[in-house]
Amino acid sequence: MDFQSTLFAGGSASELRFDELERHELGAGAWVDVARAWLVAPDDVFATMVRDVPWRAERRRMYDRIVDVPRLVYTYMIGEELPHPVLTDAREALTEHYLPELGEPFRTAGCCYYRDGRDSVAWHGDTIGRGSTHDTMVAIVSVGDPRRLALRPRDRSDGAESLSFEMGHGDLLVMGGTCQRTWEHSVPKVASAGPRISIQFRPLNVF
Repeated sequence: MDFQSTLFAGGSASELRFDELERHELGAGAWVDVARAWLVAPDDVFATMVRDVPWRAERRRMYDRIVDVPRLVYTYMIGEELPHPVLTDAREALTEHYLPELGEPFRTAGCCYYRDGRDSVAWHGDTIGRGSTHDTMVAIVSVGDPRRLALRPRDRSDGAESLSFEMGHGDLLVMGGTCQRTWEHSVPKVASAGPRISIQFRPLNVF
């Protein structure tokens, strides 16, 4: 592991707050919320996840060949215990805060381990399941080295501009409204980066 850890990594789950959350309206009903240094004890969460998550490498078909997915993954489904109690507290806090808008709890936690700058995720929207037809939310917590989350409109003929957010150690980013249907997001490759883990909290049947 090689990233700059936080100076003050302690705290309690009761410190998960939303008063500094900043909403960015993207248009056509899509929005992104960002809160910096939101997660409690990100150093311990990172170290625990590296050690305890049963990471797996996946392969997928691309055109006429099978290629390695450029990151390690694991998804905690409904009823599975999350690898760190702070993540359980985070999921509950997100559910409580967003319930008036979302109308349902966050249920699953997809995890991606970007080992270095060569690991990435291509442009996509979470449109498998209900995200293809209904407004929903995906809440992403990042721990480890900062990496850029890029967003671009699916319809690039209407003049909407692409944008990006650098997600730092302990940062929270929530994509909501029509974002999964009308925008795409990616984590581009970079020349050099330390390890980073993202935890994506989703409602039922959103992938």
